[in-house]
Amino acid sequence: MAKGIRILFTRYTMVSAHLSIIPEFLEKISLLGFENVFSVNKSEVINLGNQSDILFRGIKTSAGNQTASLKSLQGISTWVLDEAEELIDEDIFDTIDLSIREKEIQNRIILILNPVTKEHWIYKRFFEDKGVQAGFNGIKDNVCYIHSTYLDNKENLSSSFLQRIQNIKDNNIKKYKHKILGGWLDKAEGVVFENWSIGGFNPDGLQTSCGMDFGFSVDPDTLVEVAIDKTKKKIYLKEHIYKNGMKSQELAEIILQKVGNKLIIADSAEPRLIADLKHLGVNIKPVKKGTIESGITRMQDYELIVTPESVNIAKELNNYVYADKGSKLYVDAYNHSIDASRYNIIYHLDNPNLGKYYVQ
Repeated sequence: MAKGIRILFTRYTMVSAHLSIIPEFLEKISLLGFENVFSVNKSEVINLGNQSDILFRGIKTSAGNQTASLKSLQGISTWVLDEAEELIDEDIFDTIDLSIREKEIQNRIILILNPVTKEHWIYKRFFEDKGVQAGFNGIKDNVCYIHSTYLDNKENLSSSFLQRIQNIKDNNIKKYKHKILGGWLDKAEGVVFENWSIGGFNPDGLQTSCGMDFGFSVDPDTLVEVAIDKTKKKIYLKEHIYKNGMKSQELAEIILQKVGNKLIIADSAEPRLIADLKHLGVNIKPVKKGTIESGITRMQDYELIVTPESVNIAKELNNYVYADKGSKLYVDAYNHSIDASRYNIIYHLDNPNLGKYYVQ
């Protein structure tokens, strides 16, 4: 490394770099015979000759988001984001990106990833917006694309390994294209809701009400109208609001314009906002949430029908995934309109004999 180079190597979560990444560096240093050239500890590799170093950090640790502390690191000229698909918040990327600004040194950002869904900001920013086809190798708009697969290294792979790849190709072409060739998915793997489709809203004229989840600066305020057909086991969803940064007065005006006096079941974590909206004439009350798992399980008993205009609901259903399906943990992303729907659904399934919807 040239004198003065400082590299920041990150993953979204990296609690124990000394157990995962650093052993790989130690192996390479040993293979090259450079043990006396580098000093290695739990979070850093230092070149003893020119004092260049590689820092290993997590963007989010068990203690919470540490984007601010990463931004404050001095002298970074190269940022490597490993497993970049795990970073779902583009704003965090931009925050760190803008801090990589050393003078008189070529600054680089390197993203290493396995492609996921086409809804991911990396696909939209570096492929869709730039008109770059998946699998492209080359340079466009000052971005170097390197896409590698097993086909680039077939001569060094065993016949048994190649046969396993062939078996996947023969039996599950979708898995082959994604897992083996690194294709981008139209829908994320491990989605929570699989039984849903696009269709008309409430064709049988069922009584409807709404669910609401609150955001503000980063997350959107969402309002979803819901109709539940218990006989046909169908839930109809219609998106009315999916917008950031609204204050109470503006939000109330839009709600009244969109759904009038329909009952809204809202996130109970915002009692003051609920009180403000009620004061402004909105027919709203808080939900008794229960666990996320119990609410989702009840929703999964129904087929979800989403109107064609409800693009954000559809996007969330395509991307709301299990973090660990075995323990029913969910990734806390792509869930704003889903949460709004869940609040309404669990309220009415728990209160089946309310009759007309009104605030009690």
